Amino acid sequence: MQQPKRLFDFAYYQKEHYNLSHAFVDKVEGHWKATSITEFIDKGNAISRALLRLNIEVNDKIALISMTNRSEWNICDLGILQVGAQDVPIYPTSSKEDYQYILNHSESVICFVSCQEVYDKIAAIKDQVPSLKHIYSFDVLQDCLHWSELLTLGTDQSNQAKVDQIKSNVSQDDLATIIYTSGTTGKPKGVMLSHQNISANIVRSADRLPIDLGRSKALSFLPICHIYERMLSYMYQYCGVEIYYAESLETISANLQEVHPDVMTAVPRLLEKVYDKIYAKGAALTGLKRKLFFWAVSLGLVYEPYGQNGWWYEFQLKIARALIFKKWQEALGGKLRAVASGSAALQPRLARVFNAAGIPIMEGYGLTETSPVVTVNDFRNHNFRIGTVGKAIADTEIKFAADGEILVKGPQIMMGYYKDPDLTAEVIKDGYFHTGDIGEMDADGFLKITDRKKEMFKTSGGKYIAPQVLENALKQSRFIEQVMVIGENQKMPAALIQPNFDFVKDWGQNKKYDLPTDNHALNQHPKVVARIQEEIDGFNARFGKWEQIKRFELTPEVWSIELGHLTPTMKMKRKVIHQRYSDLVEKIYADTRV
Repeated sequence: MQQPKRLFDFAYYQKEHYNLSHAFVDKVEGHWKATSITEFIDKGNAISRALLRLNIEVNDKIALISMTNRSEWNICDLGILQVGAQDVPIYPTSSKEDYQYILNHSESVICFVSCQEVYDKIAAIKDQVPSLKHIYSFDVLQDCLHWSELLTLGTDQSNQAKVDQIKSNVSQDDLATIIYTSGTTGKPKGVMLSHQNISANIVRSADRLPIDLGRSKALSFLPICHIYERMLSYMYQYCGVEIYYAESLETISANLQEVHPDVMTAVPRLLEKVYDKIYAKGAALTGLKRKLFFWAVSLGLVYEPYGQNGWWYEFQLKIARALIFKKWQEALGGKLRAVASGSAALQPRLARVFNAAGIPIMEGYGLTETSPVVTVNDFRNHNFRIGTVGKAIADTEIKFAADGEILVKGPQIMMGYYKDPDLTAEVIKDGYFHTGDIGEMDADGFLKITDRKKEMFKTSGGKYIAPQVLENALKQSRFIEQVMVIGENQKMPAALIQPNFDFVKDWGQNKKYDLPTDNHALNQHPKVVARIQEEIDGFNARFGKWEQIKRFELTPEVWSIELGHLTPTMKMKRKVIHQRYSDLVEKIYADTRV
């Protein structure tokens, strides 16, 4: 088979080249259950035949919503795309209002849901979605049709020839999927990606993945509705990688121990939490073990690749890996060859310490609109540089606008925003997609992201503030879980901070302070406020006087997707946070106004 050009081609490519018996593996009732690539294709074809019998037509839209990644999602994806329909993946954590908007805007005719929780949200708004004809669930639910009914409906193969005919007529340039970006403001935007957009991205990104073709495993847990994990799912098919689906975010540690993956994806926030847990365990050690742990960490924090620190450093690092870092590796399964980090900026200290520990963190950059990969690091061939998001993949051109905005051109650039040609024209000009990110490129072609264009602001004194730079610095503190820098049109920048409550409480116990357990009361305690002020003072020294955080307020809530602080990809909803804590913002600036 030639190179895959349509998304459903990747399954057939794997069958021809690798014919995996464990193509997709789910944890079912405590046991790993494998689906072979042959069974996967057979079930996908059954779904295709069933959809035709439900009178699904070319260009119909079908929604997919799952709380966890699972093989049923991929099987339905295959079945939908083969009959020329498009799927509309939706974040399970979206609100009922967003569900209603997306289903209506896309005019979805069928919706697949994973479980009771998702079904209840869909059932509540079904009457407000006139296009929606059928709902099927992956779990067995009392009040919803089970997806196996479609497999049964598709058992009769008499219309397979029609499936094959439609499939053959699907062009690489045809629309494959509409992905509604969660967005930090306003209504979700429907990003239209063609088969070619995603397929080209897969093929051109695959050579950055340091795995053995046909002999590697991946652990998948980031939401497959997001283009990042979804693209990688097709890439794994392309490279003959067994895909194991983690049960949940809470079981990742156990699943890593069971699966021993070669590759996994992560977002920076997850890596921060992993590091914090490891650090806390090290801090609890005593005597020589404690000294060795912190010696290894200090060594890791100054890590540079390719032996740049000299032979003596490399000798010490070898000892640290044998004594300390080997345990870190084992905690993550012991076989990881790459952790692909994306979605947000990775703190350089994390990149240093994990890579020093022999856990290769490869940071990349992209957006839903770019299918998603634009650049990615690769440790091989000196294509890795800490503090950057790597070099551009093949056939991808990057240039910069006068204000530093990153402009991207290549086969991965979206078709446009669904039903919004005006917005499309705003962001795609002369073939270049305007990313909204500010960055710079060094002489060797490594890209560095410095901020979001729309998030930069001016103080009342006319000074520009790049909030992400400040936020990324402050989040290095173990006392700070989340932080949002504010100050547009104000005299000075300030910050809303969600403390790392668990760490603050542990710190208080170690110091033998009598701290309250209630988060609101904890935030008011003078010792807590003073300690976080000390952290901020330390980081302020790195920045110009006009950039320094002059005041801050602590928020009592844990910022979360569920409460609306964060998008499903863990980005801050700045307007939401600003509005939610408007009283704290007012308190910060109350006496600064004339």
